[in-house]
Amino acid sequence: MSNVALSKSQREEILSTLKARFEKNMNRHKGLEWAQVQAKLEANTGKLWSLNEMERTGGEPNVVGQDKKTGEYIFYDCSAESPKERRSLCYDRDALDSRKENKPKDSALDMASAMGIELLTEEQYRELQKLGEFDNKTSSWVKTPSEIRKLGGALFCDRRYDTVFVYHNGAESYYAARGFRGLLKL
Repeated sequence: MSNVALSKSQREEILSTLKARFEKNMNRHKGLEWAQVQAKLEANTGKLWSLNEMERTGGEPNVVGQDKKTGEYIFYDCSAESPKERRSLCYDRDALDSRKENKPKDSALDMASAMGIELLTEEQYRELQKLGEFDNKTSSWVKTPSEIRKLGGALFCDRRYDTVFVYHNGAESYYAARGFRGLLKL
């Protein structure tokens, strides 16, 4: 996140995009008002930059709730399929470094960190699926428990047959139809 400055026109464009998506999908954030979300966004340019990165890479971020304890607004990637510019990634840096040949361009955890976001957990992924149907043709890496990762594995999820599935794979694997979904708290 070395260059987190957006130009005035970029700020206006991302705010306009987020507002339109917010208003079009009110079922995702019942009881919340855009003016309050926008005020927080305008006060935190670093988070706005991260949301712009989510948008730029195909995530279609949207507010999905508000943390009752902290008051933070929660944004998830709400694109129908795993974000296009975040696919063909292995799980983390260790997995990327372990590949001797045919390395992917990056890892999901490294890319998320560079964007200032986190991967969804399995629980968060299941919450997202209550808001619509996502990943009917793709899959998304999810935050993997350390016990599984220590053994070389990583978890991913998708939706098939009107059901959310969680699977495992070697963390070094990568596929054209597998990316990751992120979240940002503001």
